[in-house]
Amino acid sequence: MSKGRRGNIQESAQWENSFRRELIGIALPVTLQSLLQSSFAMVDQLMIGQLGSESIAGIGLGGKFASIYTVVLGAVAAAAGIMTAQYVGAEDEEGVGRGYYLNLFLGLLLAAGFMAVCCLFPHEVMRLYTKDGGVRSQAANYLQIYAVSFPLSAISTIMAVFLRCIGKAVWPLAASFFSVLLNTGLNYLFIFGAGPAPAMGVRGAAVASVIAQAAGLVLTGVYFWHLGKERRPCRSFSMSKKSWVQYLGILMPILVCEFVWSLGENGYAVIYGRLGTDSCAAMTMTGPVQGLTIGLLSGVSQAAGIMIGRRLGKAAYEEAYRDGKRMMLCGVMGSAVLSLLLLLLGRTYVSVYNVDLQVQAISYQILLVFALISPIKVQNMILGGGIIRSGGMTRYVMWIDMIGTWVFGVPLGCLAAFVWKLPIPQVYFILSLEEVVRFMCAQQRV
Repeated sequence: MSKGRRGNIQESAQWENSFRRELIGIALPVTLQSLLQSSFAMVDQLMIGQLGSESIAGIGLGGKFASIYTVVLGAVAAAAGIMTAQYVGAEDEEGVGRGYYLNLFLGLLLAAGFMAVCCLFPHEVMRLYTKDGGVRSQAANYLQIYAVSFPLSAISTIMAVFLRCIGKAVWPLAASFFSVLLNTGLNYLFIFGAGPAPAMGVRGAAVASVIAQAAGLVLTGVYFWHLGKERRPCRSFSMSKKSWVQYLGILMPILVCEFVWSLGENGYAVIYGRLGTDSCAAMTMTGPVQGLTIGLLSGVSQAAGIMIGRRLGKAAYEEAYRDGKRMMLCGVMGSAVLSLLLLLLGRTYVSVYNVDLQVQAISYQILLVFALISPIKVQNMILGGGIIRSGGMTRYVMWIDMIGTWVFGVPLGCLAAFVWKLPIPQVYFILSLEEVVRFMCAQQRV
């Protein structure tokens, strides 16, 4: 073997090992943290599931509106991640601090607005989702209390983004793990009642989530403070006109994109809610499984944004493109395995809920549809949420999401539900075809 060829093989092996270490170092903590955060919803719903279909549907619809805030906050976090990763790559400490505090302020501003709406007008909001008075009351009770956690999640989310970008992702993971354990214990205490604590039902699930979120924030904040002045982001608020243009160019397309997408998802929830309590409960039952499945591969998407952002900050364009293709392959393989597990274990999962056999059967059929469409959904998450955005093409991602949701998803869902009168599993499959449209547009761009 020639020396040149041997050198190329050694160089390729070194790159492969370096890629794996960096990917695992970022993706594994992020994935575990996403799974722990998703388990908040799963623990709530599994326990609420023992109270019947009305309570399941109520917590599902209340959580769906709250997800608008979560998605918008995620957009701010995505912009913070892009900025911070590139500033870290360029070793610009002032830029890192400016990005941190600017996005923290914006996150708190959004939290205050959403919390005001949810606390003052919960019944009016839930009236948009369902005609069932019992379900609407349960959803409003949950939403009004859960909204108190919005400012807490804003602070902890932006802190976690900063820590991940400087290679300190383990502590936010540990804080999330503690929060989940606390949430589980408090759920049992407040939902069903134990000792001096009264049985609060849906309200108890919201109270438990708020307390657990607060505990997680305290732990993350303590570690953040003990980083020391030399590691904490410097307090920099001044931005030149050029910096503002760059920041808004990154943030606004992501913000508009995520907000419009979230409105589309809530449009789907309105469709499900108006198909009846059983259909809404069945869809809600599948939510935690969908969240956990996507959460298992969310680390790849986050890693794509951070790793490729670093390479672009160093102008290593060929390396960025090569790593992006490898991440897409990881997504395909991982999602295929998870879909197979979902097919095998889906019936066991739905049987845990204390609902009619008909509701369990509908829920399992929805899981089958999700198993079919999830590999494409994961690819879109990696492409749009990580690779394309890290290159600054946030406006293109915005148009992909808007076209997929509002030109295909919502109209097809309304036709399937209200014109063709199809059952909810078929409605879900038809509106999920938007994922195919998004993938075609994103793949062409890459």
